Amino acid sequence: MPFPADPARYSAALAGGRNMLLLSHLRLVALLGQLVTILVVRFGLNISLPLGPMIAVVAALAGLNIWSLVFLARGGTVTNRGLFLALLVDFAALTAQFYMSGGATNPFAPIGLLQIVIGAVLLEAWSSWVLLVLHSIAFGLLSLYHRPLALPEGYASAISPVQLFASWVNFVLVAVLLVFFVTRISRNLRQRDASIARMQQQAAEEDHIVRMGLLASGAAHELGTPLSSLSVILGDWRKQPALAADPEEIAEMQAAVARCKDIVGGILYAAGEARGEDLERTTLRHFLVAVTTTWSAQRPGLLTLDDKLDPDPEVVVDRTLAQILTNILENAAEAEASRIEMNVRISEGIIDLTVTDDGVGFPPAMLETIGQPYRSSKDRRGAGLGLFLAVNVLRKLGGTVAVRNGAVRGAVVTLMVPLAALTPEPS
Repeated sequence: MPFPADPARYSAALAGGRNMLLLSHLRLVALLGQLVTILVVRFGLNISLPLGPMIAVVAALAGLNIWSLVFLARGGTVTNRGLFLALLVDFAALTAQFYMSGGATNPFAPIGLLQIVIGAVLLEAWSSWVLLVLHSIAFGLLSLYHRPLALPEGYASAISPVQLFASWVNFVLVAVLLVFFVTRISRNLRQRDASIARMQQQAAEEDHIVRMGLLASGAAHELGTPLSSLSVILGDWRKQPALAADPEEIAEMQAAVARCKDIVGGILYAAGEARGEDLERTTLRHFLVAVTTTWSAQRPGLLTLDDKLDPDPEVVVDRTLAQILTNILENAAEAEASRIEMNVRISEGIIDLTVTDDGVGFPPAMLETIGQPYRSSKDRRGAGLGLFLAVNVLRKLGGTVAVRNGAVRGAVVTLMVPLAALTPEPS
């Protein structure tokens, strides 16, 4: 089977194929059992049966089984609908066999419970309940309408209508309980598997962050020394008479080196941890104003800040959170936005910070992979790490990141952070 773009669909299709293969194997066992039982009853016990029609049903099921195996061998995709239709054919064949061999009085009639259990395990919940209803109706009708078995003397026995009704009630009761508990168990197992998959993905992402952090630390260490040397050299140049006549150019170079040193320090943000160093005790409004003012200095007139902070809480922040906001604003600007709005409020102890722009928005395929590394519409090396790191940093703070496109145009990025995660400890 070719690997599709959506791994979840691929996994579901792969599971459907395996379930259909398992169902084909079980059907083969059932066919052999039916054939042996028919022949033993007809020729061993000398009980009259409509041999031709009953063998024809077995042959039809064998044909279905062969078609299923060929379909799977050719890489066919199996969904819940395919499994449901296959079990409906099995149900119809089993009902036909019982109709021709005594109906509900046939001692093998309760074997329909096996199909109900198989359906509860393999199918979605609604399909399992539909199969249960069909089997229950068929069992009741077979009690009234069937071809009576002409049993020879010594085998015949009379079953009262009350006993048949009790058998039907017993069948329905057992079937309902089986479907109820088996579907519950299957759902719990699927939830457990999904939880394990999420934890494995989170562990892989955190391992990726650790490796990025180690690389960033090494780069910061290597670049720190030459940048410090450049800073000292530029300080000496300001004292040289030949260069003192143009101090502005030296000042620009010093500012550029200082900016590079600040970037090197910010590289450690790639580790994805809110670091314990360079913490700043401030208020939330003051922090947001500082971040937006710094960013707006390079892109004036593009960003507006609307805060509904009353009162303005005291927080402890570091450059990690500032870098997250800067990355989000930078993404909006690079998406051809002509207007960016940052709205922040606090509701029930949660900081709700939303950045809205009127740019081109996110491609639909990206919305399904937000938070995964290197998923970006930008064609440059290293793109796609901003939201990935934001998701992981906020996750460690107990927060979340939600991303969607606007109703008409642009994108909306919402950060939800518990205020308690940024509240300073009392002195």
